[in-house]
Amino acid sequence: MKRPPLSLYIHIPWCVRKCPYCDFNSHAAKQPLPEQEYVNALRDDLADELRLLDQAPNLHSIFIGGGTPSLFSAESIAAILEDVDRQMGIASTTEVTLEANPGTFEQERFKGFKKAGVNRLSIGIQSFNDAHLQRLGRIHSSENAINAATYARTIFDNINLDLMHGLPEQTTDQALADLQQAIALEPDHLSWYQLTLEPNTEFHARPPTLPLDEALWEIQEFGQALLAESGYQQYEISAYARANKRSQHNVNYWQFGDYLGIGAGAHGKVTQTSPHGLSISRHHKSRQPKAYLNPMTRIAERTQVEASDLAFEFMLNTLRLHEGVPTQLLLERTGLSLDAIESRLKMAQAKGLLHPYDTQLKPTQQGRLFLNDLLEMFL
Repeated sequence: MKRPPLSLYIHIPWCVRKCPYCDFNSHAAKQPLPEQEYVNALRDDLADELRLLDQAPNLHSIFIGGGTPSLFSAESIAAILEDVDRQMGIASTTEVTLEANPGTFEQERFKGFKKAGVNRLSIGIQSFNDAHLQRLGRIHSSENAINAATYARTIFDNINLDLMHGLPEQTTDQALADLQQAIALEPDHLSWYQLTLEPNTEFHARPPTLPLDEALWEIQEFGQALLAESGYQQYEISAYARANKRSQHNVNYWQFGDYLGIGAGAHGKVTQTSPHGLSISRHHKSRQPKAYLNPMTRIAERTQVEASDLAFEFMLNTLRLHEGVPTQLLLERTGLSLDAIESRLKMAQAKGLLHPYDTQLKPTQQGRLFLNDLLEMFL
């Protein structure tokens, strides 16, 4: 059976401060950060993860996320990537992404990150409106954001900008002005997504006033048209890319590929094969940095994905892609035959949520709009 591509996610959990909308595993930084101790823990964590594999790894992509990974020095990022190369091997063509925030003190590190082996920079802009940035708890200004993206463009050949819409008290014109400013900076990729109030966040506990549904629909409709006119193809719910600039790391997630996760709170998925078929395990690491740094408390949980959950997990990822995936990928990535879920596929097609599935598992336009309804059919 064909083995899924293998990616590596590296989590660095510290931020200058926690944003009120953020539900990622991030913690307000207390200086000095334990960089060397954390680099050593990542090295040992990766070695432990590689023991789970039943054959030599063939690394597809690397993503260093957070938190704010760019709080780490370029020397620490270089040490992390040197160790990954020693243990797994990094090809010259491997996509290596690092997340950064646009504070001016970080811009000086961009050249160092490039020298360390990072070839794709993802900058967390969120908005170019200073009032909205303040409401979101961001520590940078619009000027910082423009300067950081402009400077990064002179160093990196592959840049993503993260941008949100549907912000507290945001008008349609303001949301589209943000998008127009982002496009003017000519990134290769845009992650443009609607703010949602996630559990266990300050915004969820004390909800701000968000735009009405009619305004959100208008923002989405005009924004997608603007992106298409500007040469950005939407290939996933919130991902837009120029030609040949899709995020290879995220595409592997959405195609139900494998990935190792190292770092505090990191998650991973590993497929193992045997003469009896395949099995998929998931793991996650302790969320608290102090617990993660202790080898005895580093691993929070390892579980096997039940056969009854495989169809839903596969669809949860793959149906995010506008083009869908080849039908044969279901068998390759889960061991499930098409016959095993055909009754649910027929129901989804009959409701107009799924295209004919002879060669491709692909949501219709209605299926993309009502994706949760479509996914519930595979529970």
